[in-house]
This record gives sequence, structure tokens and C-alpha cells, in this order.
Amino acid sequence: MNSGPVNSGPVGGCSRSERALGAVLGSAVGDALGAPFEFGPEGAFSARFPVPGQGGEMCGGGGWDPGEATDDTQMAVLVAESLLECGGLQLPDVFGRFTRWAAAEPKDIGLQTEAVLSSGDPWDLAAALHFQTSQRGAGNGALMRAAPSAVHFARAGRDATMDAARRIAALTHGDRAAWEGTAVFHELVRVALDGGDPLDAVEETLRSVHPDHQERYGVVLAPDWHPDLATEFNGAVWPCLASAVWALRTTASYEDAVRAAIDLGGDTDTVAAVTGGLAGAVYGGAAIPERWVEAVHVPLPGFGGRVLRAAELGELARRLEHGGTSWPTGTAEPYSALSPSVVARASAPR
Repeated sequence: MNSGPVNSGPVGGCSRSERALGAVLGSAVGDALGAPFEFGPEGAFSARFPVPGQGGEMCGGGGWDPGEATDDTQMAVLVAESLLECGGLQLPDVFGRFTRWAAAEPKDIGLQTEAVLSSGDPWDLAAALHFQTSQRGAGNGALMRAAPSAVHFARAGRDATMDAARRIAALTHGDRAAWEGTAVFHELVRVALDGGDPLDAVEETLRSVHPDHQERYGVVLAPDWHPDLATEFNGAVWPCLASAVWALRTTASYEDAVRAAIDLGGDTDTVAAVTGGLAGAVYGGAAIPERWVEAVHVPLPGFGGRVLRAAELGELARRLEHGGTSWPTGTAEPYSALSPSVVARASAPR
């Protein structure tokens, strides 16, 4: 477990655009670094690479090429491109991109996400129906893809960015816990992009969390929480988000934060993606080691064999940051799994 220096707050002199780049690229890099260690034991990353900065960490393995990003970043790119091409949040379009991608048999896809996207149900019912039958919807699969949307909606303010996070999360996750965790991440990134310290913003952010979920998130995001205290596997949204905040709090650089996240073991790609997005927003894109940036690449199954590299991710970050805050024009209910009309329709005979 990491016991290094405690984070001392945001990096001065870092521009907003540099922080936006850090969030988007930092999440992708964390994902690719963590992927080969997924479901491995604690400390596996540092055991293999004991000296920070030694190189070779983008090692590949577990079915992943060196530097290859997983479904976490692939879905994040789909969200980003939908926001940019549609001029704002069009939920049916995001869902359509997700289903097209899932049908192309990506190397990895979460079981819950796959069930929702392959169900054949409409975009505004699929997650709700799945949750009604399985009562399982609090995975980290919405949180993992949230860095680009967090950048896009940051200028809209706290309420708007948290609301957007919930809407996007609800496309695949029917449990409000997943929505609220993603909303918290959006807000912490917004604070970092504004030059503030997201750790100082946790308490205020919790006041905007749905009352039914404030207490649980308050426990795991408290300064004295440690990943050893988690009551669920870190594939669940609560410990995943909490581990990212812990990694940021207990380190003093992007590299050390991501190393700490991967060393937790378990769902290493996603915990590192969330940590990388948050740490990247704090420290900026220039803080991400160049040797990692050069290796990262994002295949997009189902989209003509496209593979995005760091330059394309950087361009996405730039456009998301400068063109943010756009809202949908007349799409359907804000939350697919909560709207009374959707619940009624989902309960009707089919």
C-alpha cells in the first residue's frame, strides 16, 4: 500500500486547457497501464517496476498490446465524439454508438453493460429493465468512461455537470449509486479544471448527491478512508471512486497516483482510469510521462478499424473544453431508470 507524500493541492500555473488534456489523456493512460494487471494481486505493478521512471511500464499482457486502452477508454471516446458531433448531449445517439461498439465484439466489455447493450430494448428502457430483473447496476462501468463528459460540461457549473453525468450513466446502469458516483467525479474534475483542489471540494460536492446516497459516499470519500476498508470489490462504483480519491490524496504527482491505484489490485484498469482522469485534471497533461503518452492507443471496434493515438485524444480534449456546456434539444426523460413514465412502461407486459 502507498504511504508516500500527501497531495498538497493543485498545480499553479497550469492552464485550463492543459488540465482538460490531463483529464482526457490521463484517464486513457491510466487505463492502458492498469489493463495488464487486472484481477492481479496488490502490489504487482511496483513489484515488476519498483523504481518510478524506469520505463517499460506499458508492458501489455492479459490479452492487451503494450499501451492498448480497454473498453473504459473506448466508451469514453464514443461519448466524446457524440457530444462533439451532435453539438451537445443526445442520449439516443450515445446509446446507439454504444450498441454498435458492443456488437463488434470488443476484447472486453463489462457483463452488466453487455447485457444492457445487447438486450434489444430501447435506449430509455434498457438499463431500467435490466436493473428491475437483476437488481445489479452499481458497477463502475459508467464512472470509467466519464472523463471526456466531465471536461465538456465543466463550464456549465456544478448542477449541470452532475446532472449530465447522471443522464449518461443511466444509459447503461440502472442503480442510482452509479449515477451519483459519476456525478461526483464530474464535479471534482470541474473544480480541478477551474484551478481548485478537488479534495477540498469533496464535502461541498456531497451536499449535491442524492439524499439516499450521501451517507455511503460520505464514508468512502472521507479523509481517513483507506482501500482496505472497502466492503465491496473495487469493480463497484463506491470503492472505485474512493480509491481514486485516496490515490490522489496520498501522492504528489500524476505518476505516483496512478502507480498507487494499480497497486491496489483488482479492477486495475478502471481504478487507474478514474485516478488518471482526476490526477490529470489536477496536474495537467504535461505531468503525464511522455513514455506513457507515446504508447497509448485506443482501438474503436465497430468504427471502421479506427485507432486513436495521443494526438487525437488531445484534439478531443481541446474541442470538448472549448465547446462544452451544450444541452440536448428535446430528447426524452432525464433519467432512464427513475422517470415515473419509464418505470411504468418497463413494468407493463411486453
